[in-house]
Amino acid sequence: MSALDPELAVALEKLEADGWLPITRETPEEARRNYRDLALLRRGSQELPVASVHDDVVTDTSTGTEVDVAVRVYAPEHSRGVTVVWLHGGGWVVGDLDTGDAAARRVCRHLGATVVSVDYRLAPEHPHPAPLQDAHTALRWAAAHVGGRLVVGGDSAGAGLAAGLALLARDWGPRLEAQLLLYPGLDPTMAHPSVVENADGPFLTAADMRWFWARYLPDATRHGDPSVNLGEAARLGELADLAPAVVAVADLDPLRDEGVAHAEAMAAAGVPVRLLRGEGLVHGFFGLAAASTAAREEGDRALDALADLLAESAT
Repeated sequence: MSALDPELAVALEKLEADGWLPITRETPEEARRNYRDLALLRRGSQELPVASVHDDVVTDTSTGTEVDVAVRVYAPEHSRGVTVVWLHGGGWVVGDLDTGDAAARRVCRHLGATVVSVDYRLAPEHPHPAPLQDAHTALRWAAAHVGGRLVVGGDSAGAGLAAGLALLARDWGPRLEAQLLLYPGLDPTMAHPSVVENADGPFLTAADMRWFWARYLPDATRHGDPSVNLGEAARLGELADLAPAVVAVADLDPLRDEGVAHAEAMAAAGVPVRLLRGEGLVHGFFGLAAASTAAREEGDRALDALADLLAESAT
C-alpha cells in the first residue's frame, strides 16, 4: 500500500478539521445537506465552461407507475459524436445534479462528449432497484433524443449503477460503446481485503459503506443480486459481451479490491478492459482534482483511457 499523496493529506486534514467528515450523518437528510454543501464548496465560484447546459425531465411508465427522472444535458464546444450517461456518486443516498455538476462538465470538456447527468431517485426512500431503473430510463432517452455513441459512466455509487446498467443494456438495449467506472461500489457483502485494509479511510470508511449499503439494499437476501453484486454476476458467468470498460481504483480506498476484481472478471470473460490503479489516492479522487495534482492527473488518465477505447472501437 502506497503512502497518501501529500497534497491530499493536507486537503483531507482540513476537511476533517472543518467538520465535513465523516460523509455519513445521523439521518439521510443531514448527510445530503452536508454532502451538497461540501460539493458546492469544492466547486467554488468557478465552473468549467461548456457550450450549453439545459435541464429536462424524462417520464418512465414501464413499471406501471409514472416516474419522472430529471436529467441535465451538457453540450461540448466541439462534439466528437459521443454521449455519456453520467451517474453521480453519493452512496445511493446523497447527491444530485448540482453535486455532480463539476464531474459532468469535466467529462464533457475532456472527451468532447454530450453528457446526460441523471438525477436518479435516492435511498432509503427509493432503494434498489429504483435508482438502476431510473438510470436505464435515462439511457433509453439519451439513445432516442440525443444519439451518438453511447457510454455509461459514474463515480463511486454511480459507477456501481453504471456497471449494473451495462448488464441491462447488453440484454435489453440500447447498445453501449463503453463504460467508465471510477472507484465503483460493487459488493454489498463488503468481503474484499481492502475493506479491512482501508477501513478507516481516509475520506471514505468501511463504516460509511455499511451505512450506505444498509439503506440502498436493506433486504440482505438481495446481496446476491447480480445487477448490484458484480462479483455474483461474474460467478454466474454473466459478464460476457459487455461494453469495453475503463475501471479506475484508488490504492487507499475500501472499495479498491472490488473494482480490481470486477475488471479482472470482465477481462477473463473477454471484455476489453483498462484497469488503472491510483497510487497514494483515496476514494473520490475525481472530485479532488483542485486539491491534488496527482488526483487531477489520474482523473485525466482515466478519461484518456476511455478516449482510447472509443477510438479503438471506431476502427
